[in-house]
Amino acid sequence: MDYQEAMELLSQCSLGALLIAEDSMIIKANGMANSLLHGKGRLEGLYLCDIAPALCTESETPAYANTAFGEYLLRCPTPVVKGLPDGVALVVFRNASNDACHDMLMNVVNRMSEAVVLCDTEGRIWLLNDAAVKLDGISTHDVLGKTVEDVYVMLDGSEMAIPRVIRDRKPLTNLRQYYATRYGKSMDIISNNYPIVQNGQMLGAYNLITDMSALESLHKKVIDLQDKLLHSSDKAPSPKKAKSPLTAEYHFNDIIGRSPAMCDIVTKCQRVAKSDSSVMIYGETGTGKELFAQSIHNASRRADGPFLAINCAAIPENLLESLLFGTEKGAYTGAERRPGLFEQASGGTLLLDEINSMNIGLQSKLLRVLQEGRIRRVGGSAEIKVDVRVLSNINIPPQRALSENILRADLFYRLSVVTVTIPPLRERKEDISVLSKHFIMKCNQQLTRTVRDIDKYTLEQFYSYNWPGNVRELQHAIEHAMNIIPYDEVLITPEYLPDNIQNTPEEIARSAEENVDTESLNSSVKEFERQTICRILIENNGNIAASARAMQMSRQNLQYRIKRYQIDVKALMNGAH
Repeated sequence: MDYQEAMELLSQCSLGALLIAEDSMIIKANGMANSLLHGKGRLEGLYLCDIAPALCTESETPAYANTAFGEYLLRCPTPVVKGLPDGVALVVFRNASNDACHDMLMNVVNRMSEAVVLCDTEGRIWLLNDAAVKLDGISTHDVLGKTVEDVYVMLDGSEMAIPRVIRDRKPLTNLRQYYATRYGKSMDIISNNYPIVQNGQMLGAYNLITDMSALESLHKKVIDLQDKLLHSSDKAPSPKKAKSPLTAEYHFNDIIGRSPAMCDIVTKCQRVAKSDSSVMIYGETGTGKELFAQSIHNASRRADGPFLAINCAAIPENLLESLLFGTEKGAYTGAERRPGLFEQASGGTLLLDEINSMNIGLQSKLLRVLQEGRIRRVGGSAEIKVDVRVLSNINIPPQRALSENILRADLFYRLSVVTVTIPPLRERKEDISVLSKHFIMKCNQQLTRTVRDIDKYTLEQFYSYNWPGNVRELQHAIEHAMNIIPYDEVLITPEYLPDNIQNTPEEIARSAEENVDTESLNSSVKEFERQTICRILIENNGNIAASARAMQMSRQNLQYRIKRYQIDVKALMNGAH
């Protein structure tokens, strides 16, 4: 088809078409081009760079041309035509006013603090704003097009709001709801639910959601502040003990992850939080150990008490002892009478971070405190009773710390009444997508950006990377990209990643070509992994802990894989497999 026929056909398809010279002067325009660029008079002889400069350049991420109030155009891919004169280019464009309006409204919706979930008339999820993604801890890609019943389960047996609103065509406001997501996250919310009816036709429904647990926490803070103000000028002591200002920031709802391993650990820690038993949390650097420790404190009966943490690796031994147990005046040159962290944390929780870095001599003094519930300040003789729950973090395998005499065995058993192992990010890569989205939303607020997500090539690169720095490294990678990505970009692409993570688009494309039969390869890898697990289980007589050590993975991770591959360990031991 020659260019003249093409221009006429494009006009019939509501697409504008221009022939422009190298200097962007318009040589010829079709009927739709004149209509879309109305008000400009005769187009021939004018310069496109003066009328709509955004249409002059063809790129993968085209920019809107704003030709009048509320009117926007977008350049379209140029079709192949015959007979174009030398030095002349064909420019094709369309009306994109609705696209621009959609993008602007989405930017507004994603800035809202309330969570928004929009569904079509069949109850299928059409849109979630950033606040909804953060609240429910879900990935947009996983739930779009699925019905609300596929994604949410009501915990109190009540009917879901969206289907009811669609059926009755009536709003439901100030509705208290308790539900769980498909990934096991439980929520307590207040929602306002509205039908969308246009010209008598039901198009769908949406809800505006407020996190009730966050609201209640805010109310408690307000009440505490009011209580302090009421008693600040009262000479008599208040009968009510105020919440300690030394609080933990994170709660279990702040833990982002949908992998079975992470969901199991959160459930375990929620149960552990109800007791006063010591908990040892093991995980590599950057896995989020303190986040779990703070969440355990905030879910415990000690939540109103203080939460204090100290890094045992960052402080010299003699200073660490003084900080933990306090000092009496004259204990050493310049020493003053001062309480230690155990006294300050009494009634609450003390987190000993990197406990494996504590000197063996100091470990014995710590053991005595844990056994007797009493401390003696450095340079003092009086014993002081303390009521402290001790949590500890360790960044090397506990068994290694014991075998290398880094950690006293008797102290280990005191600190590890309950042990929690957080798997590294490389063993739960299904969490990468939702974590990336969470960090993007956080950076959007901090840096005033409008980035929506990572593109598929970046996600591919993230999946192929080993993440030695775990979740913290992923967070820093996203923050790095958000600082250097141009302001008009909405997707993070591989070229904006740190150098140690980045692969070029050519490398990614070559990798894709080399793995054309990905599905078949994945199937083979999974079958090999299943056979390996079965073999090691047999070699260890079905002992999960021993098998996990042999495979150099956590017990929880092995149990997850046994469940994933539907391995019947008892039947395996009986020779059924």
